[in-house]
Amino acid sequence: MTKDLQDMTLEELWELFPIFLVEPNAKWHQQYEEIEHSLAELLSDCPVERISHIGSTAVDGIWAKGIVDVMVELPSQSALQRAAEKLERSGFTIMSSDGERISLNLGYTKDGFAEKVYHVHLRLAGDNDELYFRDYLNAHPHAAKEYEALKLRLWKRFEHNRNAYTEAKTEFIRAVTTKARAEYAGRY
Repeated sequence: MTKDLQDMTLEELWELFPIFLVEPNAKWHQQYEEIEHSLAELLSDCPVERISHIGSTAVDGIWAKGIVDVMVELPSQSALQRAAEKLERSGFTIMSSDGERISLNLGYTKDGFAEKVYHVHLRLAGDNDELYFRDYLNAHPHAAKEYEALKLRLWKRFEHNRNAYTEAKTEFIRAVTTKARAEYAGRY
């Protein structure tokens, strides 16, 4: 009998849900549009300020995990909590919460990944460095390819350690985000 996800250790979860990268796929934008529509409906009575496609699936032409990342910006902590509760009641699973940021997923099953997988990041409005990072990579294909190369180098090394994989990308992401914020000052 397979354990329920909430009963698994972090190591068991990483084994079941390894880092995997796939070639760019035009379906990612369609999947984003589907989840954006669903989120807008589910959160129609919440004061959502913006819903955005973020992460590598939002960057043209690079390998990604095939998980569509979505950021939902809200004006207050109480709105974040209310949105998280609504999404959890609708089948999303809370992955992490620190009060000012709540991450949920959809498409993780006790048998592994579903056909469509989403990470939804609830954020306070303005906590949106990912938008600058995405825009910079889309406007600077050379930087996007550098990011892709970094991810490909880290993939097998950290296949079963999501935290280490994320940490190993942090310096690159910070550097690019700093450039992006300077180039696109005031965009968001």
